[in-house]
Amino acid sequence: MKRTLLKKGLIALSLILLLIFVLSLKEGFAQERIPIPRIGITLDEAREPRDVALSLEILFLLTILSLAPAIVISVTSFTRIAIVFSFMRRALSTQQEPPNQVMMALAIFLTIFIMAPTIKEVNDVAVKPYFDQEITAVEMYQRGIVPVRTFMFRQTREKDIALFLRLGNIERPRNQDDVPTYVIIPAFIISELTTAFKIGILLFIPFIVIDLVVASTLMSMGIIFLPPIFVSLPFKIILFILVDGWHLLTYQLVNSFR
Repeated sequence: MKRTLLKKGLIALSLILLLIFVLSLKEGFAQERIPIPRIGITLDEAREPRDVALSLEILFLLTILSLAPAIVISVTSFTRIAIVFSFMRRALSTQQEPPNQVMMALAIFLTIFIMAPTIKEVNDVAVKPYFDQEITAVEMYQRGIVPVRTFMFRQTREKDIALFLRLGNIERPRNQDDVPTYVIIPAFIISELTTAFKIGILLFIPFIVIDLVVASTLMSMGIIFLPPIFVSLPFKIILFILVDGWHLLTYQLVNSFR
């Protein structure tokens, strides 16, 4: 009986303490209110030319942001780097190692490193003057596309440019300035694909030799039920580590753009 009364007393005391705690919190919130910001989007009529220009600039920037992944893949070194890394992983037969996220992150940062001089030039001659209101948006594009075109021309084969000039029934240009941008971009992509596949084939050769040696050895020993990949994979990784593969591959990739 005494234990039952003691339990009921403890429960009642706990409820009283909980009620006091809740009431104290309520009073604290009532005394000091935390401001919550109000977020809203208003669509008002543009009454001045500057308002119209600002609206068009915002739409232009949103369009650029939505097309940013395609632009990065199309006019930078990302395509070649990503394909070479894919070939490297297939040559090593490591399946999903390193993971796709790691490979793409490395490809993106290598792209930024390689494109840094071009990006700096675009920023100096086009972006900064535009935000300083020294040039218009059209002039910004005309100035900013020049460094990008110069980079693409250095990496594009003449036969690829000639292909799209012929397909588009465009007269033979006298110099690089006469080549339209919509011609140089697909020609650049094709050249990058060709170069990346050439590098990938060269990467495959030493690892194919290891596969052939391991397969021949297993066949001569009569071990026909053991997949050669299980034996050759450690030797491939060891070879890749001994030659400092990532250092050598990164060095050759960066130099291939110079």
